[in-house]
Amino acid sequence: MPDNLTRTLQKIEQAGAGASLGQSRRGLEKESLRIDPAGSISQAAHQVALGSPLTHRFITTDYSEALLEFVTPVCETTAQALAFMTGLHQFAYHNIGDEKLWVNSMPCVLHGEDSIPIARYGTSNAGRMKYVYRVGLAHRYSKLMQAISGVHFNWSLAEAFWFPWREICGSTMPLRDFRSDQYLGLVRNFYRHDWAIPYLFGASPAVCGTFLEGRSHHLEQLGHSSYYLPHATSLRLSDVGYHSKAQAQVQIGLDSLAEYLESLLQATSMPYPPYQEVGIRSNGEYQQLSTTLLQIENEYYAGIRPKRVAHSGERPIHALRERGVEYVELRYLDLNPFLPVGIDAGGSRFLELLLLLCLLKPSPPLSQDELEALSHTRALVVEQGRRPGLLLPAGPFAQATELKTRGLQLLKDMEVIADFLDQHGEGGYRAALTHQRACFEDPEATPSAQVMAAVHAHDDTFFSFALEQAEQHRQYFKSLADDPACTAQLVQEAADSLARQQALEETDTLTFEDFLAEYFTR
Repeated sequence: MPDNLTRTLQKIEQAGAGASLGQSRRGLEKESLRIDPAGSISQAAHQVALGSPLTHRFITTDYSEALLEFVTPVCETTAQALAFMTGLHQFAYHNIGDEKLWVNSMPCVLHGEDSIPIARYGTSNAGRMKYVYRVGLAHRYSKLMQAISGVHFNWSLAEAFWFPWREICGSTMPLRDFRSDQYLGLVRNFYRHDWAIPYLFGASPAVCGTFLEGRSHHLEQLGHSSYYLPHATSLRLSDVGYHSKAQAQVQIGLDSLAEYLESLLQATSMPYPPYQEVGIRSNGEYQQLSTTLLQIENEYYAGIRPKRVAHSGERPIHALRERGVEYVELRYLDLNPFLPVGIDAGGSRFLELLLLLCLLKPSPPLSQDELEALSHTRALVVEQGRRPGLLLPAGPFAQATELKTRGLQLLKDMEVIADFLDQHGEGGYRAALTHQRACFEDPEATPSAQVMAAVHAHDDTFFSFALEQAEQHRQYFKSLADDPACTAQLVQEAADSLARQQALEETDTLTFEDFLAEYFTR
């Protein structure tokens, strides 16, 4: 593989596309629960000073009113993305009073389903739709699952790269279709390597006991109030985490954009008996948007998604069909509780390298059988990734090998890309590989092992460790000097977002029923 990649990169260089390959664009999305001083999930409403979660470009809420989501703009460099994310945290801490931001993916102290307030978005049709969608999620998957947090990494290549790359590939497809086809190939290859993400980025080997109350599970008790699995990397991605048995019925096709869109359309059109029992309305109140397997496309819990920014009110399926894939969204990342914004520059650069490897490698079709086998491999790493000598099963493109051996080979395949980007990009890519190599050489260097060591040092209490980390991060952000330009931008955006929400509420002309009917027929 390295020799083939070397030849590919030489062709890119000869085509004059080396600089554009090093000019990828990235963005970060990061979720964090607001917690009260005692460490329980906040019951307070989203602070008005943060702006409208419906229309704010950078600060919104995910599932819960207490679950903040920070979104950076598209950034040209890793440093820009991390700096903007840092500014969002600073601004939040100036406006959430004595609350803190929980720094772990698995939730803080919960007091049952009723303690998790569903996010509110005002009285406009768009705001009501977001709320009803979340009510549906509660009926389908429980509020507990929706209180889990993570980091999403959005990535795309510079527009200038695609024309010479199409020439190198010998394709005659229209550029829009070629780009979509290449991103789908990247997605297929990502699933072939995605086991590495929970191993290298997993940071949730233990959970607070309140998250498991009243639920059946196979975790082991740790101390008086925590649960864990001894060699787990990311319980967030396990069966007790962000997981849905119902969605196992979704047969997503990844061999072309048309196949992908058709499978999503089918999932949003197929009635599902358990959801039919819930119904759409009860006593005049909406319980969900529909009784189909998925209410909307974004309900599908994929580890990576091909995406395009949609116009206001436009369905994601329509945006992709009309204008093709614009970027990919990687969604498997735990919050690293030792890093102020949950991810660092080295982690971001490693993800770029992995995605580029997945793009530049040949990407044969991905059958449902192979996809299911890859899912089993990922699940093995999620629950047993740090077990000494763990053997990863064989697949169509890999022999049965120890995790360490397969991981080191993966890094070796990426070295030539790292050297190329260190020459043509912002630098730091070889260093990112060096850090991850240490994790494959010694499982104790992984974030999940570091979390377990810290939990043990806190009398085997996950909550005590996590609350202390949250306080350390609060002090860190409070101690940083403000960037006046960033603060002014966020103050203005908060005011503008409130005005945009008010305008939406004042200009709605359709009933909510007609609004939904129009949305789903677009």
